[in-house]
Amino acid sequence: MRETFEAIAHHTDAFCDKHLNDEYKQLIRQALAALCRKRPSPLLKGQASSWAAGAVHAAGMVNFLFDAAQTPHCQATDIWAHFCVAASTGQNHSKKIRDALGMSQMDPAWTLPSRMDANPLIWMLEVNGYTVDARHLPLEVQDIAFAKGLIPYVPGRKVAPA
Repeated sequence: MRETFEAIAHHTDAFCDKHLNDEYKQLIRQALAALCRKRPSPLLKGQASSWAAGAVHAAGMVNFLFDAAQTPHCQATDIWAHFCVAASTGQNHSKKIRDALGMSQMDPAWTLPSRMDANPLIWMLEVNGYTVDARHLPLEVQDIAFAKGLIPYVPGRKVAPA
């Protein structure tokens, strides 16, 4: 699987270096690693370039890559053209990846670190039957939520992940 991972990552790294950033590169590598650990891995069937296109598209779907108001951004057609795959092939592989990893838009597990603060789903907690924003809770409660792994960091302490 290492060879498969490296072959696909080589393609995605080149795309990220040219069109995106290191955050996307790291996130896509994490997704590829997770797919390699699946048994059987879906990456065993198909071309590396097709999976690379699908991985970039899947990460982009979660993080609104296709919204021109975002930085960085690109169009799906740029992805298909870079990897020389048909739109249907890229979309199919993206869907397989999103289904296999349970990815959805604004998914806390697949949100770029720089977008954590802007993703309200990461901060929503249920307290005594009410949905609350953890950023507005007392510091002691934020500490407890962080200790339980419910939030990525304690916003009241302004210590965000690097």
